[in-house]
Amino acid sequence: MLQELLVAGVAVGSACVVYVAAAARVVKQYERGVVFRLGRVVGDVRAPGFTMVVPFVDRLRKVNMQIVTMPVPAQEGITRDNVTVRVDAVVYFKVVDAADAIITVEDYRFAVSQMAQTSLRSIIGKSDLDDLLSNREKLNQGLELMIDSPSIGWGVQIDRVEIKDV
Repeated sequence: MLQELLVAGVAVGSACVVYVAAAARVVKQYERGVVFRLGRVVGDVRAPGFTMVVPFVDRLRKVNMQIVTMPVPAQEGITRDNVTVRVDAVVYFKVVDAADAIITVEDYRFAVSQMAQTSLRSIIGKSDLDDLLSNREKLNQGLELMIDSPSIGWGVQIDRVEIKDV
């Protein structure tokens, strides 16, 4: 009788250890965790540190909150004064709302990249060659506003846009 109780106690204890091991997650300092329970967001965004989820029911998606440096590939375009130019840039952005970054847009990095490329082409078409060469700061600000407007709804904030080479 005592041996059977001891075996049952060990079995229950080991099952608890396995459950806790499957439920335990660690969110790093520069990340936030969004928990999906059967496909629906549950509760608030998880802060850095130790967190628990329900195994096999919950999924924890971690989102990097650091500033991301993304190069924009060189875009060819024709300026307002009919000169063909190649312009490349760099976009600095960060996620400010982890839940929106995952839910609102399929891939926020790809979306920011595509928005930056199309905005860069648009800026090229609206500018003269002299503006591209001399007023880079003004063009950087205009480009930042063009990219930042739609990305706010994605939970992403554009910190800076720099035109590298013309």
